[in-house]
Amino acid sequence: MGDSKTIEVSGSVMDGVGEKGGVLESPSKKQPTEYTVYPIRWLMLFIFVFNSATNAMQWIQYSIIQDAVVKYYGVTSIVVYWTSLIYMITYIPLIFPASWLLDKAGLRVTTIIGSFGTCLGAWLKVFSVPQDMFWLGFAGQTVVAVSQVFILNVPPRLAAVWFGADQVSSACSIGVFGNQLGVALGFLLPPMLVRATGSPDEMAADFRLMFYLVAGFTSVLFVFILLFFKAAPPSPPSAAADLGSSLDSNFLQSIRKLFMNRNYVLLLLSYGLNVGVFYAISTLLNQVVLTYYPGANEDAGRIGLVIVVAGMAGSVVCGLVLDRTHRFKETTLAVYVASVLGMIIFTFTLDCGIFAVVYLSSILLGFFMTGYLPVGFEFASEVTYPEPEGTTSGILNAVVQVFGIVLTLAYERMLEAWGDRWSNLTLCALLALGAAITAAIRSDLRRQAAQNKA
Repeated sequence: MGDSKTIEVSGSVMDGVGEKGGVLESPSKKQPTEYTVYPIRWLMLFIFVFNSATNAMQWIQYSIIQDAVVKYYGVTSIVVYWTSLIYMITYIPLIFPASWLLDKAGLRVTTIIGSFGTCLGAWLKVFSVPQDMFWLGFAGQTVVAVSQVFILNVPPRLAAVWFGADQVSSACSIGVFGNQLGVALGFLLPPMLVRATGSPDEMAADFRLMFYLVAGFTSVLFVFILLFFKAAPPSPPSAAADLGSSLDSNFLQSIRKLFMNRNYVLLLLSYGLNVGVFYAISTLLNQVVLTYYPGANEDAGRIGLVIVVAGMAGSVVCGLVLDRTHRFKETTLAVYVASVLGMIIFTFTLDCGIFAVVYLSSILLGFFMTGYLPVGFEFASEVTYPEPEGTTSGILNAVVQVFGIVLTLAYERMLEAWGDRWSNLTLCALLALGAAITAAIRSDLRRQAAQNKA
């Protein structure tokens, strides 16, 4: 059935189920509690990984082939960039109801909604192939963007509900890995499938193939989620999960507590700066690369792919480090400082004229900058425990979207006015500020304390 551990716990840690809403037994006396982790937890995690990937791959789908979209549909570059910005804009107002739903309805309901919206938006794009139907493609992109709200803040919650204390950080990093996998595919596939130099008929066939592939895969995955994805295991996997599930949280009160938490507010700022810079670079990567390497559309996609794949490796490595050491602040700060150094190296090698060097600097940048994503999630869960992980990560992501919108629009203006060198140095300075803010966060590991006490 699963791996079991028997732990003597006090009355404050009550028997229950992994998600809120289960029947709880009386906490009036000490009793041995058996915490079981179930093998099926890995199936739940990997179903979520693919669900997250199918959504994230559509974020950059248009902007990474910006020149092809402009040529075929006859729209402006800024309209194309709005297809990725819409992901950020819809997230901000919708994250609060989505976090409330995750807290109250649980993982299964939230995941089904996210998967259905991703599938629906992908099918709308299938019908947007005619050159006068870009508006329908944008509508489909908006539906997918709204669906992201029900996906992006799930990893720390899923990890806490299904995984034991010695695997929760690794599970969270694998959950975030799904988003990064999708972004990687978003960088890789569109430049391979859609030719910017083809005739209108050839480009129409290319767009049709790309949209059908995505719609078909999201449809299969939606059916799979309906059949197999579960809300929670029969019993909690750890003492921290047991206590968290027993607390009937008040959503508005949780939000108030989070914004009164000094460490969390500082983490919001530093996390927003780091991921906002990543969003800005990703959205405008095609334009920046083509400035120095005209016609290198596929290389622009591959550079983006390299950044994200390196980040996927960084995510897993950082998750393993956290599970082994539980040194959350030290790991967060080290990864952040390395992100600053990676951005500086990327800035000064971009125009070197040697693609191999650009790829190497992209690997370094990606490993730390996108590898930082699960580290920030897990650090937030530690300093805010026992507040719901979905609410904690949801607000974290909402702040990221604000920073992402502002920095992407500012980066575009700076590129026009100053060129890429000074624009990228400005982003380096913002990352250095984020590292300084991270250094000011106190290492208040509340979830670890609850686990150790139990």
